Amino acid sequence: MTTAWSGGRRSRDRRPRPRGVWIAGGIGVFLVLAVAVGGFLPLVGFLGGVTATTAGLVPFPFVRVTLIAVLGAVVVLALLLLALTRRHTATATTAVVLAVLVSVAVTLVAVGSADRAGDVWPIVTELWTRFTG
Repeated sequence: MTTAWSGGRRSRDRRPRPRGVWIAGGIGVFLVLAVAVGGFLPLVGFLGGVTATTAGLVPFPFVRVTLIAVLGAVVVLALLLLALTRRHTATATTAVVLAVLVSVAVTLVAVGSADRAGDVWPIVTELWTRFTG
């Protein structure tokens, strides 16, 4: 029996999520993790290592990359959650595509920071010549 307080629908009246929503969500999670583990984390680790080994001579924009990464992670997680809670495959697929694009954009910000890492070799050779005399 439905009442005015129940909104007129029972929970069992809701149609189940289509299989395409689950497939799109799974593919989205996989692609976002692949971008993070295969691109973002190694690049940020490399840049942090370069900054540490040159005693800060090659600057790493830690604050900017961290803020972009945190903001990007929040947006990506929200989009993936949106995808997994939709009842239409097209809406879920759109949210997944946006999540993957945002994760790639966050990685590209780190790549932009890698341009500064190109300054490593001149600094290292200069330090080496000063050290060896």
